[in-house]
This record gives sequence, C-alpha cells and structure tokens, in this order.
Amino acid sequence: MNDSPTNTAREFQVGQRDLTMFRVVEHDSRAIAEGEIRLSVESFAFTANNITYGAAGDFLGYWQFFPASDNADGAWGILPVWGFADVVESTIDSVPVGDRLYGYFPPATEVIMAPTNVSGSKLLDGSAHRQSLPPLYNRYQRVLNQADYDRARDDVTSLLSPLHLTSFCLVDQLKQQHFYGAKQVVITSASSKTSLGTAFGLGEIADAPRIVGLTSQRNREFVEGTGLYDQVVTYGSIADALDIELATVIDMAGNPEVTVALDGTLGSSLAHYIAVGITHWEELGWKGERPAIPIEQFFAPTYILERVKSMPMDSFDHESRAFVARAAEATSSWMDIERRSGIEQLAEVYSDIVSGIYPPGVGLIVVA
Repeated sequence: MNDSPTNTAREFQVGQRDLTMFRVVEHDSRAIAEGEIRLSVESFAFTANNITYGAAGDFLGYWQFFPASDNADGAWGILPVWGFADVVESTIDSVPVGDRLYGYFPPATEVIMAPTNVSGSKLLDGSAHRQSLPPLYNRYQRVLNQADYDRARDDVTSLLSPLHLTSFCLVDQLKQQHFYGAKQVVITSASSKTSLGTAFGLGEIADAPRIVGLTSQRNREFVEGTGLYDQVVTYGSIADALDIELATVIDMAGNPEVTVALDGTLGSSLAHYIAVGITHWEELGWKGERPAIPIEQFFAPTYILERVKSMPMDSFDHESRAFVARAAEATSSWMDIERRSGIEQLAEVYSDIVSGIYPPGVGLIVVA
C-alpha cells in the first residue's frame, strides 16, 4: 500500500480486441482538483469474471470506468476489479485522508475520484466520465464506519461478494418466476464462483428444482467435491447424460457450442434460457445459424434497479447482504487464497486466467 501520493502510478492494461494481450504501464500522477480525492489501491481480487468485463466491454460500457493511460490508438483498456483502497489525499472534509473504501477499482496503484452523495456509510464517484454507467458500480462502502467491518475478511469479500450478489439476483428472479416451471436448473461454468453461489442459493430453497452443473472434464472432480449440485455433467456428455425434463438454463459461459448442444438435447423441454456471463469469451463468435432459443440477457445492475421498484432498497440491501454472507461462509471453505504482491505479479498469472486454466479452487488477490 502507498502511504502517501507519489509522482508515478502503475496500471495493468489488456487489449480491447485481444484479451490475451496485456502490459503494465507506468505514468505520471496528476494533481487532484478541488472536489477530488486520491486513493491508493491496497488490494483487489482477479477472477474469470473480470475477463467477462472485457468480453462485454463494448456493449456494456466496462472500458469506460477507468480510461487507460498511454493509449492514443485506443487499443488498450482496463478491466475493473473489486477491492479495497485508502484515501491518501483529499480536498473534501467529509472524506478525510485515512478513509477506506470497498468497491470497483482499476488494477492499478492509485485512482482519482470525485465523491458525491457522501454519507457515513457510502459515497458515489461523481466523475463526469462515469455518470452514464450503472450506478451500482459507482457506489463505494466506507468500511471503517461499519460496525461489523473485519479487515481479516477483505480477501473473501473482494473475491466473493460481487459475484454472490449476482447469484442472489439470479436466485431471486428464479423464485419470483417459480423457476419457469422447470424440474431442473442447469448451470454452465459450474466451477465459477457465481455459479457456485447460485447453486448454494437454490440449495437453500426446499422446493427448488434439481440443480445440474455443467463443467469441463478438467474441473469435474472439483465441482463434484463442492457438494452443491445434484448432478454434474461434462460438456462433452450433454447429449448422453443430461435428463430430458423441463429445464431452465443459467448460462455463465456464453459458449455457442454449449448452447447448441443444450438446445439439441433438451428441445421442447427447454423452459427458459438466461445468459449471464461470458467465461468462455473466445467462443463469442457464432459458427453457423443461431438456435431458435429465446435468450434472456441478464445484467445484475439492471435487475437491481427494477427489483427495488417493488422491494424497498433497504430490504434488498438487507436480504442480499445476508445471502452474500451465508454464501461466502458456505463456499469459501473450498477456496485457497493466493496473494501476490504488485501489479507485475498479476501479469505472471494473467495468461492462465484468460485461457481458463487457472485452478477453480484458488482465489487470486493482488496487493497493489
């Protein structure tokens, strides 16, 4: 952690058109203006979900959160991450030096923000370039003012809380829709943390349908070992092993070949198809005709905005936070946390993450 402002900063960038490309850029720190604060990024999680941000960067606006430095040709971008940062310089009395925030940051040593709507527990980043982006991602928790804040839980919070919030939203939607009448819920990328959180949430519901996890042969043993799924099926055995009964699919992968295989196997037994994430980002391009399945695109920030119209925000926050805490406690036992010091050490494992071979049972924390 940087204890005071420095003359230079470093950030991890990836190719916007080729996510396998990456680099660490050092640039001069600018002076902050009135109404701004400078934060030293202390630590953050990096998972396959961050690769999803890159795959969806153009049409969901993820490249806009933290514009890349030294990027005249626009080829480079910054994948947002979830983590913790400390205020090291401030022009705002209500957000003093020493304050600590949890939220959406760049994988970098520092970031400058313009806080608005400051309360004792949270604030918003009011920077002009972020105002058209989903407000959920612009909200930061002032954790030192939370009675239950435990710094020892920072790593688990960074790794699981944002993903399990999506899990909560998915489970909530399925309950609201009575699971679309399905007898089974089929979840792709079953080893991903969002999938595991979703499976956990469904497992809490007494009358939930059977939970089926789809995964690679490489990750099958890990997925079975979690005990969260009633059945685990590998991608290559969908046609042979998946029961032909009414199913709702939660697709965390976005792999067209898997979608086609599910459509061909389930046919009229496919009740509903929800596309959530893109962990298999390299398969985004469809080969041949798309299947006739109506696909619902699920975006958690949009779901939350709509849900709180019928459910008070305080109630949503209470229920979602309680769920995230339960899910983290239930699923963190299978996760070994690997801490790496410095942005440069993210570069050492990034290729494994982007290619999908980073172990699913390991959670990566980068100490910036």
